[in-house]
Amino acid sequence: MHIFNLQQAFFLSIWRRLLVVVVCLGWAGVEFATAAPFWGMFFGGLGIYAVWQFFFDGWPGTSENSGGSG
Repeated sequence: MHIFNLQQAFFLSIWRRLLVVVVCLGWAGVEFATAAPFWGMFFGGLGIYAVWQFFFDGWPGTSENSGGSG
């Protein structure tokens, strides 16, 4: 089950994936710094989920998911 399907063609560029992660985790830091722990945990969770989806869960079309020779 996917909460958000982040494995879209829009995110094929590595800079877009990194930007999403940096913005989410950076905003979590801002929320923690301004004493808003709920929103800090929310955006921190989104950032961690994005890291998992973008870099560890496998990407569509990669050798591990495409079923090609290997």
